[in-house]
Amino acid sequence: MATVLPIPRPATAVSSPRPMPELPQPPQAVAVRPADPAPYALTPERRALLDTLRYAEGTWKNGSPDGYRVLYGGGLFDTLERHPEIVVHQRYTSAAAGAYQFLPATWEAVARQLGLSSFEPHNQDQAALHLIERRGALQLFDRTGLNADVLARLAPEWASLPAHHGGSYYGQPVKSRQELVAFYDSALARHENAG
Repeated sequence: MATVLPIPRPATAVSSPRPMPELPQPPQAVAVRPADPAPYALTPERRALLDTLRYAEGTWKNGSPDGYRVLYGGGLFDTLERHPEIVVHQRYTSAAAGAYQFLPATWEAVARQLGLSSFEPHNQDQAALHLIERRGALQLFDRTGLNADVLARLAPEWASLPAHHGGSYYGQPVKSRQELVAFYDSALARHENAG
């Protein structure tokens, strides 16, 4: 917790026959929660990969921050203080939520490992990169870019990604490699031009 020091008030002159005008007070110090750790650098390539995962998972929302508040099935939840843990019954039943559709148990484990205190976008990004690394795909991606091997390593984590055979690891609908690589290339160009 941040220490808040008292702000000294301006002194008034005792010998002055007329009152001193009141001086505006400086703003009070506000305790700010320290930022959560960020163990994974966000290069333009990694940002483009994260955008591509959001696109595949149906949470891209044209890059809107609302994508970080998406429940399974497309509804939105209100607060990013924590994983919402809302079970949705549609074609499948799932409590997946956020930009990368984290299941509650997955989020809880990764948040504990990384010391993440909220479900805010920057923490979701870090957690997704951790899952990518855990699947043995982050260093491969950093070396080779988005290709069939990277997608296949990530397919067990994200059902919307194609395995080597081109279909879902779980038998669910997937985006094609070509569509994902084209989206990635476009996202990478956007991130490179932005900064």
